[in-house]
Amino acid sequence: MQLTDLPFGVTDWAEVDATEHPGVTGTATWRTRGFGALRVRMVEYSPGYLADHWCTKGHVLLCLDGELDTELADGRRFRLAPGQSYQVADDAEPHRSATATGARLFIVD
Repeated sequence: MQLTDLPFGVTDWAEVDATEHPGVTGTATWRTRGFGALRVRMVEYSPGYLADHWCTKGHVLLCLDGELDTELADGRRFRLAPGQSYQVADDAEPHRSATATGARLFIVD
């Protein structure tokens, strides 16, 4: 990743408009900022959330609160706790998210 034409800035995530995205169960609430081709999000998953799709987008994802369960299309499963992260490339390994307890994430893609 090379970041160019990105002046210093501060984001107050409480000031960023939220959008809701329903899952198979539960909802994801996104607060999204765009910086050229870079998308940066603060995402909250409600308790019981299960994504409604397999994602092929690359991300760097940091779990801030709660627990995040990530399933890969090949059947592998990973659980992230606060302070843990994962990274995956575009079109590399389809994945989907779920959480029993809820989770708050910081995602760059």
